[in-house]
Amino acid sequence: MKQITIHTASKTYDVKIGVEMTNEIVSFIKKSFPQVSKLWIIADKEVYNLHGTAFSEILSRTYDVTTYLAPKGEQAKSFAIYEDAINHGLSNHIDRGALVIAFGGGAIGDLAGFVASTYMRGIPFMGVPTTILAHDSAVGGKVAINHPLGKNMVGQFYQPEGVFFDLDYMTTLPKTEVLSGFSEVIKHAFLSDRAFLQELMDNFHSPEQLDHVFLTDCLMKGIRVKGNIVAKDERESNIRAFLNFGHTYGHAVESASGYGNRTHGESVMIGMIFALYLSEQYCDLTFDLQGFIDWVASLGYNLNIPSHITFDNLYEGMKLDKKSQHGNPVFVLLKDIGKPLMMKVSVEDLRRADQFIREFN
Repeated sequence: MKQITIHTASKTYDVKIGVEMTNEIVSFIKKSFPQVSKLWIIADKEVYNLHGTAFSEILSRTYDVTTYLAPKGEQAKSFAIYEDAINHGLSNHIDRGALVIAFGGGAIGDLAGFVASTYMRGIPFMGVPTTILAHDSAVGGKVAINHPLGKNMVGQFYQPEGVFFDLDYMTTLPKTEVLSGFSEVIKHAFLSDRAFLQELMDNFHSPEQLDHVFLTDCLMKGIRVKGNIVAKDERESNIRAFLNFGHTYGHAVESASGYGNRTHGESVMIGMIFALYLSEQYCDLTFDLQGFIDWVASLGYNLNIPSHITFDNLYEGMKLDKKSQHGNPVFVLLKDIGKPLMMKVSVEDLRRADQFIREFN
């Protein structure tokens, strides 16, 4: 088992990565919450059908457990599902002595964390991520649900008590989810150094051929990158915004595609290519962008933006990004690998970058 300690202004907690982690989770709860009244599992319905029954059965040997099953992916992050989850908690007598367990991918972590942060003005929660993508969202305490006009527009900062990655859950991930998760790993490499990025490009050739050693190494490095940034800026007042590299355009693509119709990671991959193109134009970034595009395309990423999603559609989405200033989008660009900065970009240059994305498909 590997462990990383995350330090923030409001809380310090551990992220543990290994196999057969359920007994480790039980030990953690016994030590950290000896008087816990109930465990409230908030889970992705599809993931729960695969792994949740065995997980909750072990917990039920020691604790009173209730489970709320949410829809898959971004569909879980709606006002209706949030209200339904709150109703479940109240109906099942969840009190302030309870502990929420987020069991699923990044969307479930966002939903469960937001539920925990607002239920009776806040009860503790822990994360049991079941996807690679969740290595990003499970660390750092950003919890939220979506608004029809924008992704993650309703939320807050609320740190977990601990995060437990069981690699056994990753073995059943479909190809699309592996690719989605590795987009965030690749993002962390861009924010870190060329060696990390080159290691990924040299060793990641197929989403269908992953071993635990390589995956653990990728997760550890990605979590360290995020943890180091969050430690310096928990509430995104300055450098934490760098973690949104690829997300301004990517979120707009994801939203315009309809939540659930395109994975978050694939949308972010498109957004990173968009930002890399702008980085070459604005920051004189020296980088083999075409070689990078060829690599990610060979992995199976769909980089196509349908023609019915126009630049004007995407620009409206970009203006709603939380980094925007006075209604104008602000982008995370790179002056070098591992050297991000914030930059305002003209509408004309955004349009040219959008055209570049469309032309290479």
